[in-house]
Amino acid sequence: MRFRVVSYNIHRCIGVDRRFRPDRVVEILRHHDGDVVLLQEVDEGVPRSRELNLAREIAEAAGYPYFALGHNVTLRKGRYGNATLSRFPISRERNIDLTIGRKKRRGCQHTTLWLPDGEASPEEGTRLEVFNLHLGLSARERAKQVGLLVRSDELDALDEGQPCLVGGDFNDWRSLLRPIFTEVFGFANATDLKGRWNQVIRTYPSFSPRGGLDRIYYRGGIRMLAVRRCRLQLSRVASDHLPVITDFALATGGPAS
Repeated sequence: MRFRVVSYNIHRCIGVDRRFRPDRVVEILRHHDGDVVLLQEVDEGVPRSRELNLAREIAEAAGYPYFALGHNVTLRKGRYGNATLSRFPISRERNIDLTIGRKKRRGCQHTTLWLPDGEASPEEGTRLEVFNLHLGLSARERAKQVGLLVRSDELDALDEGQPCLVGGDFNDWRSLLRPIFTEVFGFANATDLKGRWNQVIRTYPSFSPRGGLDRIYYRGGIRMLAVRRCRLQLSRVASDHLPVITDFALATGGPAS
Protein backbone atom coordinates (compact mmCIF):
# COMPACT_ATOMS: atom_id res chain seq x y z
CA MET A 1 0.00 0.00 0.00
CA ARG A 2 1.20 3.49 -0.85
CA PHE A 3 0.61 6.60 1.22
CA ARG A 4 1.79 10.21 1.19
CA VAL A 5 3.05 12.19 4.18
CA VAL A 6 3.34 15.99 4.29
CA SER A 7 5.18 17.86 7.04
CA TYR A 8 4.58 21.61 7.26
CA ASN A 9 5.30 24.30 9.84
CA ILE A 10 2.40 26.61 8.99
CA HIS A 11 3.50 29.55 11.22
CA ARG A 12 -0.06 29.94 12.55
CA CYS A 13 -1.19 30.54 8.94
CA ILE A 14 0.50 33.94 9.08
CA GLY A 15 2.60 34.34 5.96
CA VAL A 16 5.83 36.19 5.40
CA ASP A 17 3.61 39.09 4.29
CA ARG A 18 2.22 39.09 7.89
CA ARG A 19 -1.27 38.28 6.67
CA PHE A 20 -3.41 35.63 8.36
CA ARG A 21 -4.54 33.46 5.44
CA PRO A 22 -5.45 29.86 6.33
CA ASP A 23 -6.92 29.46 2.85
CA ARG A 24 -3.37 29.52 1.43
CA VAL A 25 -2.31 26.61 3.63
CA VAL A 26 -5.46 24.71 2.67
CA GLU A 27 -4.77 25.26 -1.04
CA ILE A 28 -1.22 23.92 -0.66
CA LEU A 29 -2.41 20.85 1.25
CA ARG A 30 -5.16 20.12 -1.25
CA HIS A 31 -2.68 20.40 -4.10
CA HIS A 32 -0.30 17.83 -2.59
CA ASP A 33 -3.12 15.54 -1.45
CA GLY A 34 -1.29 13.86 1.43
CA ASP A 35 -2.80 10.98 3.38
CA VAL A 36 -1.11 12.06 6.62
CA VAL A 37 -0.23 15.69 7.36
CA LEU A 38 2.05 16.81 10.19
CA LEU A 39 1.54 20.47 11.06
CA GLN A 40 3.47 22.61 13.53
CA GLU A 41 2.62 26.01 15.06
CA VAL A 42 -1.13 25.45 15.01
CA ASP A 43 -3.26 27.88 17.03
CA GLU A 44 -6.42 27.23 18.97
CA GLY A 45 -8.40 30.12 20.43
CA VAL A 46 -5.67 32.72 19.88
CA PRO A 47 -6.67 36.29 18.90
CA ARG A 48 -3.99 36.56 16.17
CA SER A 49 -5.76 33.71 14.33
CA ARG A 50 -9.30 34.94 15.01
CA GLU A 51 -9.61 32.54 17.96
CA LEU A 52 -10.15 29.65 15.55
CA ASN A 53 -9.29 26.02 16.13
CA LEU A 54 -6.93 25.93 13.16
CA ALA A 55 -6.53 22.16 13.22
CA ARG A 56 -10.28 21.68 12.85
CA GLU A 57 -10.65 24.46 10.28
CA ILE A 58 -7.83 23.19 8.08
CA ALA A 59 -8.87 19.54 8.39
CA GLU A 60 -12.44 20.30 7.34
CA ALA A 61 -11.45 22.63 4.50
CA ALA A 62 -8.78 20.27 3.13
CA GLY A 63 -10.95 17.16 3.42
CA TYR A 64 -9.41 15.24 6.31
CA PRO A 65 -11.95 13.25 8.37
CA TYR A 66 -9.56 12.71 11.30
CA PHE A 67 -7.32 15.11 13.17
CA ALA A 68 -5.61 15.48 16.53
CA LEU A 69 -4.18 18.61 18.15
CA GLY A 70 -1.49 18.57 20.83
CA HIS A 71 -1.02 21.76 22.86
CA ASN A 72 2.50 22.88 23.75
CA VAL A 73 2.33 26.59 24.59
CA THR A 74 -0.40 28.36 26.59
CA LEU A 75 -0.82 32.07 25.88
CA ARG A 76 -2.82 34.73 27.70
CA LYS A 77 -5.68 33.65 25.51
CA GLY A 78 -5.52 30.39 23.61
CA ARG A 79 -2.86 27.76 22.97
CA TYR A 80 -0.81 26.37 20.13
CA GLY A 81 1.10 23.22 19.24
CA ASN A 82 1.26 20.41 16.68
CA ALA A 83 -1.61 18.88 14.72
CA THR A 84 -1.86 15.65 12.75
CA LEU A 85 -4.46 15.37 9.98
CA SER A 86 -5.26 11.96 8.56
CA ARG A 87 -7.36 10.13 6.03
CA PHE A 88 -6.88 7.04 8.18
CA PRO A 89 -8.61 6.44 11.53
CA ILE A 90 -6.75 7.68 14.61
CA SER A 91 -7.17 5.19 17.43
CA ARG A 92 -4.88 6.83 19.97
CA GLU A 93 -3.37 10.26 20.58
CA ARG A 94 -1.13 11.70 23.25
CA ASN A 95 1.11 14.73 23.62
CA ILE A 96 4.64 14.01 24.85
CA ASP A 97 6.18 16.90 26.80
CA LEU A 98 9.66 17.71 25.48
CA THR A 99 10.19 20.88 27.51
CA ILE A 100 13.70 21.30 28.95
CA GLY A 101 13.96 23.30 32.18
CA ARG A 102 12.78 26.87 31.75
CA LYS A 103 13.06 26.82 27.99
CA LYS A 104 10.01 27.47 25.81
CA ARG A 105 7.53 24.62 26.03
CA ARG A 106 7.91 22.05 23.26
CA GLY A 107 6.17 18.80 22.52
CA CYS A 108 5.71 15.79 20.28
CA GLN A 109 2.27 14.60 19.35
CA HIS A 110 1.94 10.83 19.10
CA THR A 111 -0.90 9.30 17.10
CA THR A 112 -1.67 5.71 16.18
CA LEU A 113 -3.18 5.39 12.70
CA TRP A 114 -4.75 2.36 11.06
CA LEU A 115 -4.05 1.93 7.36
CA PRO A 116 -6.60 -0.19 5.48
CA ASP A 117 -5.78 -3.73 4.46
CA GLY A 118 -8.15 -4.76 1.70
CA GLU A 119 -11.69 -5.10 3.00
CA ALA A 120 -10.66 -5.56 6.63
CA SER A 121 -12.08 -3.31 9.32
CA PRO A 122 -9.84 -0.34 10.26
CA GLU A 123 -8.23 -1.96 13.30
CA GLU A 124 -7.50 -5.11 11.33
CA GLY A 125 -5.27 -3.15 8.97
CA THR A 126 -1.67 -2.02 9.46
CA ARG A 127 -0.83 0.09 12.48
CA LEU A 128 1.29 3.16 11.80
CA GLU A 129 2.82 5.04 14.72
CA VAL A 130 3.32 8.74 13.97
CA PHE A 131 5.36 11.22 16.03
CA ASN A 132 4.90 14.88 15.07
CA LEU A 133 7.36 17.19 16.83
CA HIS A 134 8.74 20.70 17.04
CA LEU A 135 12.15 20.93 18.72
CA GLY A 136 13.94 23.84 20.39
CA LEU A 137 16.40 26.42 19.11
CA SER A 138 19.65 25.31 20.76
CA ALA A 139 21.63 22.18 19.89
CA ARG A 140 21.96 21.10 23.53
CA GLU A 141 18.23 21.54 24.09
CA ARG A 142 17.38 19.50 20.98
CA ALA A 143 19.67 16.64 22.01
CA LYS A 144 17.97 16.46 25.40
CA GLN A 145 14.56 16.58 23.76
CA VAL A 146 15.40 13.64 21.53
CA GLY A 147 16.52 11.80 24.65
CA LEU A 148 13.12 12.44 26.22
CA LEU A 149 11.38 11.25 23.07
CA VAL A 150 13.25 7.98 22.64
CA ARG A 151 12.81 7.14 26.34
CA SER A 152 9.09 7.90 26.25
CA ASP A 153 6.73 4.99 26.75
CA GLU A 154 5.22 5.65 23.32
CA LEU A 155 8.45 5.25 21.33
CA ASP A 156 10.56 3.07 23.62
CA ALA A 157 7.90 0.35 23.68
CA LEU A 158 7.85 -0.04 19.89
CA ASP A 159 9.56 -2.94 18.21
CA GLU A 160 11.91 -1.75 15.44
CA GLY A 161 9.79 -3.70 12.96
CA GLN A 162 6.71 -1.61 13.74
CA PRO A 163 5.97 0.95 10.98
CA CYS A 164 6.86 4.31 12.49
CA LEU A 165 7.39 7.90 11.38
CA VAL A 166 9.03 10.77 13.26
CA GLY A 167 8.58 14.08 11.47
CA GLY A 168 8.22 17.79 11.93
CA ASP A 169 10.33 20.87 12.52
CA PHE A 170 13.61 19.66 14.01
CA ASN A 171 15.40 23.04 13.89
CA ASP A 172 18.49 20.89 13.23
CA TRP A 173 20.57 23.19 11.03
CA ARG A 174 23.78 21.12 11.20
CA SER A 175 22.17 17.64 11.11
CA LEU A 176 23.55 16.85 14.56
CA LEU A 177 20.51 14.70 15.38
CA ARG A 178 20.74 12.60 12.25
CA PRO A 179 23.28 10.05 13.62
CA ILE A 180 21.13 9.55 16.72
CA PHE A 181 18.13 8.57 14.64
CA THR A 182 19.92 6.65 11.89
CA GLU A 183 22.85 4.96 13.65
CA VAL A 184 21.46 4.43 17.15
CA PHE A 185 17.73 3.90 16.64
CA GLY A 186 17.60 2.43 13.15
CA PHE A 187 15.66 5.12 11.31
CA ALA A 188 16.27 6.30 7.75
CA ASN A 189 16.00 9.99 6.84
CA ALA A 190 13.52 10.52 4.02
CA THR A 191 14.62 14.11 3.50
CA ASP A 192 18.27 13.36 2.71
CA LEU A 193 19.51 14.51 -0.67
CA LYS A 194 20.46 11.25 -2.36
CA GLY A 195 24.14 10.99 -3.20
CA ARG A 196 25.10 14.04 -1.15
CA TRP A 197 26.56 13.19 2.23
CA ASN A 198 24.95 14.93 5.18
CA GLN A 199 22.84 17.25 3.01
CA VAL A 200 19.08 17.50 3.26
CA ILE A 201 16.19 19.15 1.44
CA ARG A 202 16.16 22.83 2.37
CA THR A 203 12.88 24.27 3.61
CA TYR A 204 13.69 27.44 5.57
CA PRO A 205 13.19 30.30 5.02
CA SER A 206 10.48 29.64 2.48
CA PHE A 207 11.36 32.56 0.15
CA SER A 208 15.07 31.56 -0.06
CA PRO A 209 15.68 28.15 1.58
CA ARG A 210 19.04 27.69 3.31
CA GLY A 211 18.28 25.19 6.07
CA GLY A 212 16.79 21.70 6.11
CA LEU A 213 14.76 22.11 9.30
CA ASP A 214 11.76 20.01 8.29
CA ARG A 215 12.46 16.28 8.21
CA ILE A 216 10.82 12.88 8.21
CA TYR A 217 12.50 9.78 9.68
CA TYR A 218 11.03 6.30 9.16
CA ARG A 219 11.59 2.64 10.01
CA GLY A 220 9.80 -0.67 10.35
CA GLY A 221 8.75 -2.12 7.01
CA ILE A 222 8.35 1.22 5.25
CA ARG A 223 9.93 1.92 1.88
CA MET A 224 10.40 5.48 0.62
CA LEU A 225 9.36 6.03 -2.99
CA ALA A 226 9.89 9.75 -3.53
CA VAL A 227 10.49 13.00 -1.65
CA ARG A 228 10.43 16.67 -2.58
CA ARG A 229 9.76 20.09 -1.17
CA CYS A 230 6.80 22.15 -2.30
CA ARG A 231 7.53 24.27 -5.35
CA LEU A 232 4.26 26.17 -5.55
CA GLN A 233 4.84 29.91 -5.72
CA LEU A 234 2.14 30.32 -3.08
CA SER A 235 4.22 28.36 -0.55
CA ARG A 236 6.94 31.01 -0.60
CA VAL A 237 4.62 33.44 1.13
CA ALA A 238 2.04 31.28 2.98
CA SER A 239 4.48 30.44 5.81
CA ASP A 240 8.15 30.92 6.65
CA HIS A 241 8.71 27.18 6.03
CA LEU A 242 8.16 25.07 2.92
CA PRO A 243 6.32 21.77 3.28
CA VAL A 244 8.07 18.49 2.47
CA ILE A 245 6.16 15.75 0.67
CA THR A 246 7.16 12.11 0.94
CA ASP A 247 5.64 9.04 -0.71
CA PHE A 248 5.97 5.70 1.09
CA ALA A 249 4.97 2.09 0.55
CA LEU A 250 4.28 -0.43 3.26
CA ALA A 251 6.43 -3.52 3.02
CA THR A 252 5.36 -5.34 6.17
CA GLY A 253 8.17 -7.37 7.62
CA GLY A 254 10.84 -5.70 5.49
CA PRO A 255 13.49 -3.28 6.67
CA ALA A 256 13.40 0.44 6.00
CA SER A 257 15.41 1.40 2.92
